[in-house]
Amino acid sequence: MDLARWHDPDTMMNDWQDFPAPAKLNLFLHVTGRRPDGYHLLQTAFTFIDLCDTISIRVRADGQIRRVSELAEVPPEADLVVRAARLLQQATGCPLGADLRVDKQIPMGGGLGGGSSDAATVLLALNHLWQCRLDRPALQALGLQLGADVPVFVFGHSAFAEGVGEVLQAIEVPEDWYVLLRPPVQVPTAEIFSAQDLTRNTKPITMPVFRDDATRRGLSNDLQSVACRLYPQVATALDFLQQYAEAMMTGSGACVFARFGSKEAAEAVRKKTPQGLQAWVVRGYNVHPLRKLN
Repeated sequence: MDLARWHDPDTMMNDWQDFPAPAKLNLFLHVTGRRPDGYHLLQTAFTFIDLCDTISIRVRADGQIRRVSELAEVPPEADLVVRAARLLQQATGCPLGADLRVDKQIPMGGGLGGGSSDAATVLLALNHLWQCRLDRPALQALGLQLGADVPVFVFGHSAFAEGVGEVLQAIEVPEDWYVLLRPPVQVPTAEIFSAQDLTRNTKPITMPVFRDDATRRGLSNDLQSVACRLYPQVATALDFLQQYAEAMMTGSGACVFARFGSKEAAEAVRKKTPQGLQAWVVRGYNVHPLRKLN
C-alpha cells in the first residue's frame, strides 16, 4: 500500500472522506503478572503494517451515529467504530453525528488489532472533523475504555508498551518486510488469557531497542504455546514459516509472521504457502498515517 495516497486531512471536503486503519504486529509479547481486577500485565512492542482497513466517514448535522456498511459477524451496537463515535460524542458534548462505512481488509480474530485500529481511526478522524480539539493523550484515554490495543493506534508510532498495553514509549523499528499468514481459524482473545497453562510470570525486561537481530533474540510471545495447543492450525502455520525464518504469532493469534530482508525474499516464501493458509507480504512502518491529524 502506498501510504502517500491518503490525502492531507486539512484539504478534505465535508462529504464521504476515507481514513486508513492499519493493522499491527506484536514483535514480542510477555505476560508479566496479573492485577487484582483480573487484567493481565504485559510488555510488548507494537509496529504497524500496510494491511489496512478503510473507514469512510460522512458528518451528519442531526447527531445520529450510523454504521451504513454490513458486517455480518458484528452488530452495529457492538461495533467498536460505533462505540468510539458515541464515546467521543458523549465526552465532548458534540452535537454532530456521522455515517460510518467500514471496508474490512484486516481479518477478524487474527491478533492484528483490526477492530482496535478501526476505533482509533474513528476517534482521530471525528476529533478532527467535529473540531473537538482533544489532544492525543485525551484520545488515548478514551480509546482505553474501548480496548487495551486502541491507545497505541491513537499514539501513532511504533511503541514499547507496558501495563495492560496502554503505557507507551515510542521506539524506532526497522521497516522490514514480513510474510503474514492467516490460519483458517479465529482465536478468541479471552479464551487464551483465561487458559490455566498461560505463563503469567515472565520477568520484566527493560525497553528493548530493535536495531539489529541480537536485540530481538530471546523475545517471544507468551500466548503462542496456548494458542498452538488449542488451535493446531496456528502451529501448522508457524511450522511452515520456521523453515525460512524465525516465526512468531502476533497478539493472541491466529496470524503468524516472519521477517525477511527484502520484498523479493518474502514474496518467494509467500508463493510456497500451503493451501489453506491465507498469505500476504506486508511492510512494517513506524508512523501511523494519521499521526499528524489533530
